[in-house]
Amino acid sequence: MSDPVLAAPSGACCLSGFPHQGTPQGTFTSVAGVKTYIARPPTPAHWQQRRVILYFPDVWGIDIFLNGQLLCDYFASQGFLVLAMDYFRGDPIMLHRIEPGFDFEGWKVKHKAFAAGAVPEWIDAVKTQFGTPETKYAAVGYCFGAPYVMDALSETSSAVCVGAFGHPAFLNESHFTNCARAASLPVLRGDGPHVPRHRAEELLGAGACTFHVQLFSGVGHGFCLRGDMTDPYRRFVKEESASGIVRWFTKFIIRLLIKLRRSLVRLLIKLRRSLGGPFL
Repeated sequence: MSDPVLAAPSGACCLSGFPHQGTPQGTFTSVAGVKTYIARPPTPAHWQQRRVILYFPDVWGIDIFLNGQLLCDYFASQGFLVLAMDYFRGDPIMLHRIEPGFDFEGWKVKHKAFAAGAVPEWIDAVKTQFGTPETKYAAVGYCFGAPYVMDALSETSSAVCVGAFGHPAFLNESHFTNCARAASLPVLRGDGPHVPRHRAEELLGAGACTFHVQLFSGVGHGFCLRGDMTDPYRRFVKEESASGIVRWFTKFIIRLLIKLRRSLVRLLIKLRRSLGGPFL
């Protein structure tokens, strides 16, 4: 059966960007044998909220890409534990983008093949090492990382309860028809070969998931992560995209936590009734 492409593979538009300024606050560790950047929330009270973001990088990676590390730090500052997987294993595109004769197609094939098997194992390991039965998970991905978000939101997965992606690549219509959980899409008008927005909305609207679209004009591909921060409008768009994702994640995670607590209260009342004790 045909599965039309909605977001083309990473291309020339993914190779440019501006470095951002700042000092990363996170650290690196190994999760499922893969180097992983960890950004932690600021206080113990935030830890108790049990909210985790799985971050899937664009082709610039995470191990030496300051922009990505700073974005993870921002998400962590909003009360999330953030883990970012280096599925490029120290071989991000920024090491090759001006390399004469670089085989970009071969690079994509190699890293896609590794990620296909490594991402599910990494998610399982994150939950084992950092989660509890009460922990709620969100996923965010950019460019190369978008399909792993949509896979985690699919009807065949229980990996996360909410997700978002920006300037995606490697997405087919099936990623949208199979989406079963809340999704947020920061997009821009006229983003080259990338997501035909109205078709994506049509497919999501025909299914059971709740979705949200942020639409920005006047910016280029990579605006969520690699824009020129000396330009006030591009800074606003980048920051608005990130803060919108935080609000989206918080809304759905808090709703689920409230439902969980209500279920526990009902269970406790039922148990105490069965034992003949007081309700409270």
